Amino acid sequence: MSEVRPALLYDDMVRANEPRLLRLGLMLTGNVHTAEDLVQTVLARAHRKWARICELERPEAYLRTMVLNEFLSWRRLLKNREVPLAEPIDQPADDDVSTRHAQRDAAWRLLARLPRKQRAVLVLRYYEDLADAEIAELLGVAPGTVRSNATRALATLRDCLSAEEAI
Repeated sequence: MSEVRPALLYDDMVRANEPRLLRLGLMLTGNVHTAEDLVQTVLARAHRKWARICELERPEAYLRTMVLNEFLSWRRLLKNREVPLAEPIDQPADDDVSTRHAQRDAAWRLLARLPRKQRAVLVLRYYEDLADAEIAELLGVAPGTVRSNATRALATLRDCLSAEEAI
């Protein structure tokens, strides 16, 4: 009977946390399908060790760390070599919906230019609203490294925006 209980807890945990993990994956990857693959890979690994994971104080935080680590892994970088080749032909209209979509697309293009760790730091800081110490713990680095990655990432984004405005 003890084997059935962890399976039920796993199902409950997936139902409760999958949307949040998918949003995190989307923010990290910038692509819905890649985010789904990322989360599916993590949940499959988590299922195999669920008996141990469910004993942790915060299993949902462990799953979030697994998503982040899988995103940062070199294997994932080699596996995902999709490169968008087409540029949008039409300029966005001035109505609110199209302006929002254009701004969102521009933000994705800017974030895609960042190295993986810098993008992860910005997503964890501004989207997940984590403190530098928590981000450092998740990434396995010093808090100063988190701050320097964030500073470099923001400087890169500013430079990119300045260059685009000059055009």
